[in-house]
Amino acid sequence: MRAEKTASPRPPVRPKPARLRPVRLRPVRRKAVRRNRRLWGLGLILAAAAVMAGVKGLDKWVADTVLPVTLAETSTEVLDRNGTLLRVYPVGNGIWRMAPQLDQVDARFLAMLTAYEDKRFYSHAGVDPIAMLRAVGQALWNGRAVSGGSTLTMQLARLLEDGSTGRWAGKLRQIRLALALERRLSKQQILALYLTHAPYGGNIEGLRTASYAWFGKAPNRLTPSQAALLIALPQSPERRRPDRALPAPAMARDRVLARLAAAGLLSAAEGEVASQAPLPRRMRSFPRLAPHLSDRVVASRPAASRLSLTLDAQVQAKMQRLLAQAARRAGPRMSAALLAVDHQTGEILASVGSPGFTDSTRQGFVDMTQARRSPGSTLKPLVYGLSFEAGLVHPESLIHDGPVEFDGYAPQNFDGQFRGDIRVREALQMSLNIPVVRLTREITPAQLLASLRRGGAKPALPGGKPGLAISLGGIGTSLQDLVQIYTGIAAGGQAPRLRSEQSGPFEALPRILSPVAAWQLGDILRGVVPPPGARAGRLAYKTGTSYGHRDAWAIGWDGQHVIGVWLGRADGTPVPGSLWR
Repeated sequence: MRAEKTASPRPPVRPKPARLRPVRLRPVRRKAVRRNRRLWGLGLILAAAAVMAGVKGLDKWVADTVLPVTLAETSTEVLDRNGTLLRVYPVGNGIWRMAPQLDQVDARFLAMLTAYEDKRFYSHAGVDPIAMLRAVGQALWNGRAVSGGSTLTMQLARLLEDGSTGRWAGKLRQIRLALALERRLSKQQILALYLTHAPYGGNIEGLRTASYAWFGKAPNRLTPSQAALLIALPQSPERRRPDRALPAPAMARDRVLARLAAAGLLSAAEGEVASQAPLPRRMRSFPRLAPHLSDRVVASRPAASRLSLTLDAQVQAKMQRLLAQAARRAGPRMSAALLAVDHQTGEILASVGSPGFTDSTRQGFVDMTQARRSPGSTLKPLVYGLSFEAGLVHPESLIHDGPVEFDGYAPQNFDGQFRGDIRVREALQMSLNIPVVRLTREITPAQLLASLRRGGAKPALPGGKPGLAISLGGIGTSLQDLVQIYTGIAAGGQAPRLRSEQSGPFEALPRILSPVAAWQLGDILRGVVPPPGARAGRLAYKTGTSYGHRDAWAIGWDGQHVIGVWLGRADGTPVPGSLWR
C-alpha cells in the first residue's frame, strides 16, 4: 500500500513594503506669515474694539479724536450758461481734483458703489463688525485675504491721512477716525468726501475728475461698464489703469459687474453686455473752451471755486473751430479773434481770443479780443449816426466826394478815386473816406471820442488830442470795445454793458444814438452786399482795414446778436493782400 504524500503548507507571501515617497512640504512664505499675523492682529483689534464698546471710555476716546483737514483744495471750474464744463484748473500740487456734486451723480452709480464696497454704509456707525469678522474668517479659512472689511468711512479716513492699512496701529487709527467722522458728518458728507479724494490713477482724484479724464463726460450718465471701472479703480489705481493695456482693469471691472449682478443691481444681460464693452485706452484732456476769458475771470476772482459764465459751450466750440480754420487759410503767422454777444442782454455767448491757445507760432496765448489795435473803417457808422442825430445829413442827402484838405491833412479814398456828389447811404456802404472826414470835422473829433467812451469803449489816443483821422482808424481800440459800440447801435442806440458772468448785474450804458439814427444805420448797412452764404437784407455789417493792412475787421448784427471778428498778426506786422477794406 502506497502511502500518500502530505502536501507541506506554503509559506505565506509577504507583501512588499510600499515605497514611500517623500512628502514635499511647501515652505511657508514670509509674506503669508506677515499676512496671517496682520489678520490675527485685525481679529485682536476687533476683540479690543468689542471690549471697548462696553467701556464708558469709548465715547470719550472717539470724542477726543483729532480729525484731519477735510476741506481739501479742489480744482477751479468754469462752466457755461447750461452748466457744461468749459475749463478746469489743477490744484497747487498739480493734482486734478474736482469737487463732487452728488445731485449730479447718477443715483445708480451710488447704489452700485455702496453695494460693492460697503453694503451697510447707511446703517453702521463707521465700522462694520460683520464685514470685518467675515473678512478675518475668510482669510483664515483660505490662508489669504479674500475680501476687505474696511467701510467707505474707514477708506476715507485712510485717504485723509494717507495712512497705511497693513499696520495694526494704522488700522486702529482708521477705526477711531471712522467713528469720529460718522459722529460729526452726515452720510452724504462722508460720501462726498470719499468721492473727492478717491484716487483714479496718475494725478486724478475724485469721481467727477475721473469721469471726465477716462470718459470725457460728467458722472451723471455712466454706463454700467464705466461705473464698474470707476468703482474698481480706487482700490488699486495704478495697477488697474485702463491706459496700460493690462488684464487687471478688465478683470477688476468684471469682478464688480459679477457681484452687482449677484446683488440684483444688474440683470444678467446687462452684466454680459457691460463685460464686453471696450475700456478707454488713454486719459482724455480736460475741456479747454474759452481759455483766455476763463483765465481773466479766474484771475479776477481767485477765491471762487466754481464760476458760471454766460457763454454757450456748443457755440464756443464751433466758433473756436471756425477761427482756427480761418487762420490756417490766411497764413502761418496769422491770428484771429471773435466775440459773439446778445445785444438785448449784453451776455457774451462766445469769446475766442486766438486760433489756438497753445500755438506759439501764432502767439496764441495773446488774447486778441482785448488787444488795442487800429479799428480802420469800423468807426464810420458811429460818425454817420452822430451826424444824423445832429441833423447835418440824412441817408438820402448828397455829400461831395472830392479832393479836400484840412490844415494840411488830405484824406484819400482806398482806391484813390473821387465820385463827386453821392448819397450818404452810398458813401457809407462804399466806405468812402473823404465824406466821413468831412462829417467828423462838423461833429468834431472830441464829440466822437466822447461818444465812444459813453458807449463803454476805452480808446487809446496817440498824442492825447483827437484829430480828424480818428474816424479812419487813428485810435487804439479792442475788439470787445468795438462790439460794445455796435451793441449800442443794434439795440437802438442804448446798450447793456457786455458781461461774461451770469452773476453779473445788468447795467444799461448811457445812450450814444437816438433810436431813429440807430435804425437808419441798420437800414443802410443791411443794404451792403451780404457775405457768402448770408441772405440779403438780414445782416447789417461793416468791414474795415487798418493802415498798412495790419488789422482786418468785420462786425455785424441781426435782430438779437452782434458778432465781431478780427484777423491779423498778433505782433502787429503788416499783412499784404488783406481780405477786407
